[in-house]
Amino acid sequence: MTNQQGNISIHAQNIMPIIKRWLYSDKDIFIRELVSNGCDAITKQKMLTPGADCDWRVTVTLDEKAGELRFSDNGIGMTADEVEKYINQVAFSGAEEFLKNYEGEDKSGIIGHFGLGFYSAFMVADKVTIQTLSGSEGASPVCWESEDGMAFTMSEGSRTERGSCMILHISEEEKDFLQEYRVREVLKRYCGFMNTPVYFEVIREEVPVTAAEGEEVKPEEPKAPELINATAPLWLKAPRDCTDEEYKSFYREVFHTFEDPLFYVHLNVDYPFNLKGILYFPKLTNDFGTREGEIKMFSGQVFVADNIKEVIPEFLMLLKGVIDCPDLPLNVSRSFLQNDGYVKKLSAYITRKVADKLTGLFNTEREDYQKYWDDIHPFVKYGCMRDSKFFDQVKDTLLYKTTKGEYFTVQEYLAKHEGTLGKKVIYTNDPTRQSASIAMYDAEGVDVVVLDALIDLNFLSFIEYSAGVEGLSFARVDADSDTFTKEMTEDEKKANEESEKNLADLFKAATGKEELTVKLSALKDESMPALLTQDEQGRRFSEMGRIYGQDFKMPEVHTLVLNASNAVVKGLLAADDAEKRDLMAAQLYDLARMSTRPLEKDEVTAFLSRSHKLLELLAKN
Repeated sequence: MTNQQGNISIHAQNIMPIIKRWLYSDKDIFIRELVSNGCDAITKQKMLTPGADCDWRVTVTLDEKAGELRFSDNGIGMTADEVEKYINQVAFSGAEEFLKNYEGEDKSGIIGHFGLGFYSAFMVADKVTIQTLSGSEGASPVCWESEDGMAFTMSEGSRTERGSCMILHISEEEKDFLQEYRVREVLKRYCGFMNTPVYFEVIREEVPVTAAEGEEVKPEEPKAPELINATAPLWLKAPRDCTDEEYKSFYREVFHTFEDPLFYVHLNVDYPFNLKGILYFPKLTNDFGTREGEIKMFSGQVFVADNIKEVIPEFLMLLKGVIDCPDLPLNVSRSFLQNDGYVKKLSAYITRKVADKLTGLFNTEREDYQKYWDDIHPFVKYGCMRDSKFFDQVKDTLLYKTTKGEYFTVQEYLAKHEGTLGKKVIYTNDPTRQSASIAMYDAEGVDVVVLDALIDLNFLSFIEYSAGVEGLSFARVDADSDTFTKEMTEDEKKANEESEKNLADLFKAATGKEELTVKLSALKDESMPALLTQDEQGRRFSEMGRIYGQDFKMPEVHTLVLNASNAVVKGLLAADDAEKRDLMAAQLYDLARMSTRPLEKDEVTAFLSRSHKLLELLAKN
């Protein structure tokens, strides 16, 4: 062929649509692009020669001494005219034109990145050479070279076998791409599941070996190229053909963990879109808000990125898994994804399949579902609050675990306690500190559910308004005393009015809490002198402010419920020693408070000092 020199032809009207669709955020993506080109070339050749017996492969060769990365394939190759068309005139898409000639053929393997994808090489190389030979009859090898991606030279090539080899001379600033571990890591990440075998070869510098006199020195055998990828990943198999152990093994391998997932959802749909994948439910913790899962997005077995929020619903980011959608372009702008109707349908389908899995487990494997609940409930609750359609699908599967280890839905809990609590659900957010209050409910035969996850504070308010149960409310174990009080006659109430006022004045003075409300009631347990309750909504509002770092604080509305039938309270009313009365009142308040939450530093000091004084008074008597 005649030697040729020139400048790359880039026409704005042709290149702009491509630029809008492509985005290189990481330099290492050039490895994905060039390997994809090789796979594309092989797929084209397979379509031209169906059934051909060939060792199809793309080989990436690292030659550190020469400063080169080489990408070789035994695919379709290019003629001089095709190099001129697909390389020199960037705007044309070789794969797109190729497919027009093969309507009806399987196009799923065509990645179609000749052109702009190839030019990603210039992000890391100061010189790029193409040696290519077309498989067409009578074709001659072609050599193409460029140092900047704009000016080029074309001449007779040296390749003797069909296919192409892209030779990148790595620039001084990007020498880390000549490190074996770096290249292998990028290949594993982007090309680990491509549908054509991808090999990694390292050219090692020979180290001279000095042998003892008379000994024969055998040169070290070069290592065979390393197979990088699994060409038939598990997610492409039909769910019925996958075993439980295969799912678990794939999970451990892909996510580098020794733990098994709780369970998984296999996505497999061909219409109305092509989507395959596996989503895994890992064990979650109460601090899930500070962590993120890992969902790997693929396009035709080519890795795109982790956790693409525009495709995968945000709340599913707590999961781990792989999703492969060949119809999505490898490089696409976030704004395109956000506004694309196809992507929205894709996202809705993924959400529905996860919800179907949860409802299926609840309806057919309730015992197993309950075992999973402690680990998955933060994710499920978060999903309910973030996605109304997801909530509508799973709302009947939401469980509430009691302090006794039993599980109820809201409907089941209300049905069990209908005659006792009405539409109220009693809960604790700290079973250890609130154990005294829990014991009181246990004595009354009332189940206390545990809501101690960080998300539960928001979830309570959400479910009260969204569960579809009119009048539903959640009350912490210290929110009221109704369950523990006996009905008083009007005469008893009237007789207690004066005592209640006197006790209110006494306790406000003794504790220094002017906002404290004091109520004289008849508790069922006469041995219980007092209870301290706190307004549920005000407390929730204050706690929410602390969680979100707000400086506002709602006034804490506490009510001290004194037991008119208790000997201590009766003695308090009869005491004529002012000091003793004040000590008893302050001590009684702290004891009531300690049943729901611990005393603070200064309060502990005051409590201990007061206890010593009371003991002294008892000793004198």
